[in-house]
Amino acid sequence: MAKDTFFHTKATLNARGKLIDLSVPKVMGIINLTPDSFYAGSRKNAVDEALAQAEKMLAEGADFLDLGAYSSRPNADDISVQEETDRLLPVVEAIVQKFPEAVLSIDTFRSKVAETAIQAGAHIINDISGGQLDEAMFETVAKLKVPYILMHMKGNPKTMNQLAVYDDVFGEVYDYFADKYQRLKKLGATDVVLDPGFGFAKTHPQGYTLLNRLEEFHALQLPLLVGVSRKRMIYAQLDTTAEEALNGTTVLNTVAITKGASILRVHDVTPAIQAVKLLQCLRNNS
Repeated sequence: MAKDTFFHTKATLNARGKLIDLSVPKVMGIINLTPDSFYAGSRKNAVDEALAQAEKMLAEGADFLDLGAYSSRPNADDISVQEETDRLLPVVEAIVQKFPEAVLSIDTFRSKVAETAIQAGAHIINDISGGQLDEAMFETVAKLKVPYILMHMKGNPKTMNQLAVYDDVFGEVYDYFADKYQRLKKLGATDVVLDPGFGFAKTHPQGYTLLNRLEEFHALQLPLLVGVSRKRMIYAQLDTTAEEALNGTTVLNTVAITKGASILRVHDVTPAIQAVKLLQCLRNNS
């Protein structure tokens, strides 16, 4: 396992006063507040359904809940800021009221949606576009002083599949992170997490190249989030479906942990928690 690296990666996040220790990998449970996310099992369109899923994931040991109200699957339909907010805000408010200790991440590329959710009690902004689809996002993150998940993507959900062209996929993603992190630092943003964006403007081989070289991102000294859960890069290789991709997800999550991932973003909390625990046992008895 990557228990020690030459580079010192930041090992904590300050989520509105809640200090989160990343020295042991953490698990982020996905709750999609959309009718069309690629994995049907993650869709929770009613507030009571989302609350039930939040309760289940927290009971299983999720460290974060990631709430998204805009589908980012390939070719997803665009929706307005108002519709995204209307889907998201009631769920944020309900979870904050029922589970006040829960740490909530908001999966949005829109600064207005992000700010509204943070004001309602959320803690983290998870931006698939890395600030590219809303020029106000970086300033908003810096102003709010909340952790920011900086993901790599080219284009948008409708166009990204046509933009998976690279001379050197690792080098281009690395340079993207380095450039955007410097911009965030100049604005005063704190607690940045990097997400290579598996499945976002990446072919399957490109995704496996990034996973294989994941530990090289530690040169940036920032925590890494890996989100491969039930994605096409798994089930297409196994000639199966998203519904049958849990075992493959656990395999790749295990690889990600051994390469230094700090956060696993998953649809299935218990298997990810078990992978973390077993690898910690391996690490502690090495």
